[in-house]
Formats: sequence, C-alpha cells, structure tokens
Amino acid sequence: MESPAAAQRSASPEIATGKIKKVVAASMAGTVVEWYEFFLYATAASLVFGTFFFPSSGSPLDGIIAAFVTYAVGFVARPLGGIVFGQIGDRFGRKPTLQATIIIVGAATFLMGCLPGFASVGYWAPAMLVALRFIQGFAVGGEWGGAVLLVAEQSPNRSRAFWASWPQAAVPVGNLLATTVLLVMSFILSPAAFLDWGWRVAFWLSAVIVLVGFYIRTHVEEAPIFLEAKKQVQQEKATSFGVVEVLRRYPKGVVQAMGVRFAENIVYYIVVSFSIVYLKVVHSYDTSQLLLALLIAHIIHFAVIPPIGRLADRIGRKPVYLAGAILSATWAFFAFPMFDTLNPVVIVAAVALGLVFHAGMYAPQPAVMAELFPTRMRYSGVSLGAQVTAILAGSLAPILATQWLRDFGSWLPIALYIVAACVLTSIAVLSLKETRGISLRDIDAADAARGK
Repeated sequence: MESPAAAQRSASPEIATGKIKKVVAASMAGTVVEWYEFFLYATAASLVFGTFFFPSSGSPLDGIIAAFVTYAVGFVARPLGGIVFGQIGDRFGRKPTLQATIIIVGAATFLMGCLPGFASVGYWAPAMLVALRFIQGFAVGGEWGGAVLLVAEQSPNRSRAFWASWPQAAVPVGNLLATTVLLVMSFILSPAAFLDWGWRVAFWLSAVIVLVGFYIRTHVEEAPIFLEAKKQVQQEKATSFGVVEVLRRYPKGVVQAMGVRFAENIVYYIVVSFSIVYLKVVHSYDTSQLLLALLIAHIIHFAVIPPIGRLADRIGRKPVYLAGAILSATWAFFAFPMFDTLNPVVIVAAVALGLVFHAGMYAPQPAVMAELFPTRMRYSGVSLGAQVTAILAGSLAPILATQWLRDFGSWLPIALYIVAACVLTSIAVLSLKETRGISLRDIDAADAARGK
C-alpha cells in the first residue's frame, strides 16, 4: 500500500503555505511593475498621446485612434515575446525569464517618458513611440505566462485557481498605481503643464519600481515539477518544448486557450480604456474625475479576483467562467446609459460592475490554461494562447470601439461586439473538460503515455 507521503507527492506538487505565499509575492511584485507600465500607456493614450505625438486633424477622435493604433503595436509584439520567452522559459526556467522581461519593459517605459512630441520632431515622435511600444509589448508577452505558472505549478491541487488568481489581482494593482500617479499629476498641475511634462513623471517612476520588482524576483525558486520535467527532457535528449511542439501535440488546447481569452481581453479594454474615451469625448468629462473613477474600480477589481478564484476551486472552473462571460455580455447595455447620467457615483458603479463581471473570467483563467498543457511545454502553450489572442482582441477593441463611435455616434455597435465576443468565449468554455482539483503530475503522466 502506498505511504501517505508518497500519495501526497503523486497527487499534488503541494508546498507549505508560507512558501506559496512567498512565490505569490514574487510573482505579483514583477507583475505589478510590468502591468503598471503597460496600462500606463493605455491611460496616457486616451488622455495625452493623441494630441502630443500626432498632428491635429480637427477631430479629437482621430488623434485618439492614432494613439490606440500605436497601443496596438504592443499587442502585435506580445505573441512574438510569448513565443521567444515561452521557449526560453520551458527550456531554462521561469525565474530567469521573468527577470529578463521586467528589465526590458522597464527600460522601454522609462525612455517613453523622455520622448519629444510631434511639435518638436514631427513624425519622428510617433516613430520612436512605436519602436519603444514594440519592445515593451515584446517583454510583456513573456511576462504573463511565466508569472502565473510560477504560482500555478507550486499550488495545491485543491486550491490552484485561488493561488494562481493572485498574479491576476496584481494587474489591477499595476493599473491602480498608474492611475494614481496620473491622477495626482492631473490634480496638482494645470491641463497645459500635465500635457507638456506632467505625464512623463509616471513613466520615469517605472525605474524605481522595476528595481524593487527585480530584487524580489531574485529570491524565488523554480517549481519542483518544472525541475523534474526539465531533467527528464535532458535525460531523453529530446526537444520536448517550444511553440512547434505544443502546436503539434496540443492544437486543441491552444485553440481553447485562445477562445477563453477572447472575450475577457476585449471586455477589459473596453471597460478601462474605451470608457475614458466615451466620457471624455462625448461628455467632456473632467480628467481627474475619470481617473478617480478608475482608481476606485481598480480597487474593487483587485478585491474580487481572489474570492472568485477560490469559488472556481469549490464549484469548478467552467461554471464560474461561463457566469463571467454571460454577465459581461450584458454590461454595455446598462453601462453606457449609466455613463450618460454624468453622476460620479453611477459612473464608478458602471466601471466597477464591468470589472467584477470581467473577474469571473479573469480569476480562473490561469488555472484553466495551466491545466490544458503538460509542464514541459506549458509556458509556450499558455503564452501562445494568451498573447496571439491579444492581437485580435485587446489590441483591436479600443480602436474598433472608437471608430464605431466616430462613424455611428452610438454605443450600440460596441455592445453587440461585446455580446459576440462573449458568445465565442462561452463556446470555448463549454468545450473544456472540468479540471477542478486535477494534479499537474497526472497531466504530465498522460502526456508521457501518449508518446512522441
């Protein structure tokens, strides 16, 4: 009869609670830094970049659309980063990969704060912005998969969705920091000073928080299950990792990962980016009030993600994810009328509800994706599914929404767009097997049994 210790080892890569908390802290620290920088760009694109880096065309929406196109460049770069860093992460480890990505994205963001505007250097201004945005997106493309897997691969089977949701909760924290810095600058500076140099301070501050995040990540260890898989690959002298391998052996898993990511990514960027555009352009809503509304909503978003992750451990990944998709499909139909009231409390409630619905998809997402692939190619599979989807989802969402607002003068096409995305994601979720409580070692064993 198997000993209790052996049974525990075969059932789960569980570690002590104190150690998993340390891993979570290390994962979150870097994730906060990198998403602070990535979302800082999103907010600045809505408020500043349209007029600072591009020539005036007579319509404020034209400049915003141009800024969102440069924003989309980061999404185009993300799958490339996911492929490159996924390969590195599966071969050499999650830790060195995450250390590299945080330095790269930090340097790119700091340099953005140093760029001259269109009035000074003409079209060189947006060209340099695009180049730095590409580098930033490339690094972020390798960040998410590594950060969530660092936690997921060291979490107990029975609570993997809960622990792996914490790096997701770091995303609104990063956005909260970005919003807070911009909010403070917009409060203490005149609109002209904010547009001229105030926004730069938020980008320069990235240098400080990058060093903090990098330091914390130097003290994290690789998951035992990853070290075991790496050793096995080396012993077999096999190339058992990377994008080509995961596409060859798990194409269905990649498609499912893309499907579950699709609506989540679209909903998020409509709620946090396009809402700013709508209120700013349609209603000339005060910038400081907009940022304050987002700040409150980000706090709520952070607070609800871990409990929803825990719920996915208790009742299953699929019902929680489906609830998030269905609720998100309804959001725009009441949110935009709420925006039209111009009541600050109502506006905060609309944005917060959007993020709460989004959390229904976002919280269980790391566990869902991690449980689709074996350890030896998990980084590549998760990164590919998440980052390729970002090109078709998050990068296009604010561009399309702004263009439809310009062309139709209505939020209805945007609402229908969200519904279509949520239907697609719901279909993908229904195609999944319920994996609540599954052992990652069992997934590895099933992969080995399939042979090469």
